Amino acid sequence: MTSRLLMSYNAQVKRAGAPASEPSCVVGSTRATAILDHDDPRVGAVARRAQSEATPRDALRTAHRIVARSVRPVYSVEDGRRVSLTLRLGRGSCSQRMAALEAVARAVRVRTRVRGLLVDGTYWYPRFPRLKPFVPEQVLLAWPEFRISEAWVPIGELFDTPASTSTSTSAFTPAPAPTSASAPASGRGGDGFVNKGGETLFDAIARTGVRWDSCGTASAAACDLSAQVVADLGHFDDRDDLFARRGQTLCRTARTLTEPVLGRWSAGATRSTA
Repeated sequence: MTSRLLMSYNAQVKRAGAPASEPSCVVGSTRATAILDHDDPRVGAVARRAQSEATPRDALRTAHRIVARSVRPVYSVEDGRRVSLTLRLGRGSCSQRMAALEAVARAVRVRTRVRGLLVDGTYWYPRFPRLKPFVPEQVLLAWPEFRISEAWVPIGELFDTPASTSTSTSAFTPAPAPTSASAPASGRGGDGFVNKGGETLFDAIARTGVRWDSCGTASAAACDLSAQVVADLGHFDDRDDLFARRGQTLCRTARTLTEPVLGRWSAGATRSTA
């Protein structure tokens, strides 16, 4: 049993029957936005640490590790929060941590865009076993993609070896293979991601590929979450545009009432994020 009461009515109307944007028509950008405020010194500091890597892919992998260590996972519901504030608070939801990685990518001149996915709220039941009636019926997920070597690389494939990466375009120039100093080798753990316990979705992508639409390959099979997708809303130049057009998961009243609690509620990390 999920709930529609906490969801925005207008957002439901906007999402109903919304045609998906053609990926080829959405080129992304490196500009700063209200959420992806990469002109802030905190974002710039992370970008400078990551920019020393040899390739854009390695730089983003390094940035991912920095964000994973420095931003503690919580259940914040404010998807529109500025990245600079997330970094200052030192805590954030999966959505906010992914936004931080996007902002750093733009700061190092890697174009980004997002894919809007409506995910079945029951997928979050394992994390809220006693609060199932209050879990939203659908969760709006902004899934980042990065323009690397003339191809769009979804965040769930960022740690794949280039040869095994499934991209959004057919033109793909392989990037150099990851080194032990900058990223895991291709033999990453492939047990898939289970949405409970200490590992969050943001953390899982460094260990196993995460895909929302199975491409029929062995690499996708280990963590194919396509069965959880209710609707694909298409691609957007940035998450600001996605949320402006489709709304956030929760209505403003629900966010205001629940953020003081959920924004500090640990998402269950079992290791130090300091």
